[in-house]
Amino acid sequence: MHKRQTQTKTLKKVLQHLKKYWFLMILSILFAAITVALTLYVPILVGRGIDLIVDAGQVDFAGIREILKEIGIIVLATALLQWLMNTINNKITYQLVRDVRNEAFEKLQKLPLSYLDCHPSGEIVSRIITDVDQFADGLLIGFTQLFTGIATILGTLVFMLSIHPGITAVVVVLTPLSLFVAKFIAKRTYDMFRLQSETRAEQTGLIDEMVVNQKVVAAFSQEEEIMGRFDEINTRLESCSLKAIFFSSLTNPCTRFVNSVVYAAVGLTGALASVAALISVGDLSCFLSYANQYTKPFNDISSVITELQNALACAARIFELIEETPQPPEAPEALTLKNASGKISLEQVSFSYLPEKPLIENLNLQVSPGQRIAIVGPTGCGKTTLINLLMRFYDVNSGQIRTDGTDIRNLTRKSLRSSYGMVLQDTWLKTGTIRENIIMGKPEATEEEIIAAAKAAHAHSFIKRLPKGYNTFITEDGASLSQGQKQLLCITRVMLCLPPMLILDEATSSIDTRTEVRIQKAFQRLMQGRTSFIVAHRLSTIREADIILVMKDGHIIEQGNHEQLLSQKGFYSNLYLSQEL
Repeated sequence: MHKRQTQTKTLKKVLQHLKKYWFLMILSILFAAITVALTLYVPILVGRGIDLIVDAGQVDFAGIREILKEIGIIVLATALLQWLMNTINNKITYQLVRDVRNEAFEKLQKLPLSYLDCHPSGEIVSRIITDVDQFADGLLIGFTQLFTGIATILGTLVFMLSIHPGITAVVVVLTPLSLFVAKFIAKRTYDMFRLQSETRAEQTGLIDEMVVNQKVVAAFSQEEEIMGRFDEINTRLESCSLKAIFFSSLTNPCTRFVNSVVYAAVGLTGALASVAALISVGDLSCFLSYANQYTKPFNDISSVITELQNALACAARIFELIEETPQPPEAPEALTLKNASGKISLEQVSFSYLPEKPLIENLNLQVSPGQRIAIVGPTGCGKTTLINLLMRFYDVNSGQIRTDGTDIRNLTRKSLRSSYGMVLQDTWLKTGTIRENIIMGKPEATEEEIIAAAKAAHAHSFIKRLPKGYNTFITEDGASLSQGQKQLLCITRVMLCLPPMLILDEATSSIDTRTEVRIQKAFQRLMQGRTSFIVAHRLSTIREADIILVMKDGHIIEQGNHEQLLSQKGFYSNLYLSQEL
């Protein structure tokens, strides 16, 4: 029952998306009806031609010649209409697929980080690429054969009834057997095709993970372990694919067998009727042709049903993504943060990724404009989480965070985030030129501004040594650059924007010591007059901070400047001295 409801809901969603193409669909149905009518008229002409051949020497060649001309014209017209119908069906299908894929990708931009954290990127890619392609294939076959098949069934019934109602009854009684066979098989294929899509997505996720982290795999000699996991998923994919394909492939031969039985029954009853002079030989020939055309759409529709099972299974996964709960919308009266002073306050903030695992509880903090706040503590204490909350990548469970006196939930996300400049330990570059990566936060930047920012970040010298300088093309992971060079580009990006607030999360972790000293000096200049949050593991880099927050288990356990915390001889003092040793 649940499966049937899911299929019905998915089909309704597909039809809802098709509404905007109603005119093209009407054209397609109209062309299908005309094509079928012309196709069904040909057997009548053939029957008339046969009846013009009475006996040796009694052949009306002139009449047959006219019939052949008429058949030729009908065949050409039918071919043209079929071409137009297929063109329209292709247009409808791929415009629908474009719409669905755009919706899915647009939703991806609106999903909260919690969704992306819980779903492998490869699995999401599989939904947007592979599942949409499978959906398109099934839909195209459906459009191409479904309309024509239904029109053919209705048309042949009318023509057969006009020739001999008795023989028509034989066809009508026996043909539904093929539908029962198709329905029986289709019930068992939907779950198999859905499992196939899910397993394929799991495999795509593993491949994506391994391609991105191949160096880590090689460094820890995990090749055999990964191959084992891949083989296991591949074996499961082989098993469910074979089952899905096997059961779906039964549809065609089973329905063809039923169709052959119908054809034989029509031939037998028609021959008896012809002997009894109830119909002519030409009419019998015409009837046999109709019987064949009448049963063929049942065979095609059965195949279409199987393809639609796969298409609906893939469509269901796409619509699951499209209908995922997006991040909370902006408040109706949301304000735009302009010229932020950098005054920030956290009031009784509590947050956890999982309800059963509390992380940050009742956190309070007051930050004055221009202060440099360093955040230190053991792994998992909540340092990065605090940054996520400040940037509103996650919303607090309770309490509030204020910027310039306004709850950040009442500010537009874009204006809030554009007021921060972030340099993270994990670098991110997009496919494009060096220049395009630098101006990401300030597309209108001039050449002079770009070069000045690069010089301030000590990136200009290595950029000029690249084959095309600032026009050098790099891939998503910046494979042609060292990790330190990639981080310098990310720092340049911030240097160009000069936002009022900064977040530096181990920003110089991949840079050599000599360059780090220069970058730290550049950061000191950059942080002048700007509220800055510095997440650091090397405590030697934060001695100049105005306030050092020592976090443990989501709480601030110590607070003060470097000298004050050392004099307390507490957690920070022990941590700092252990690093000095």
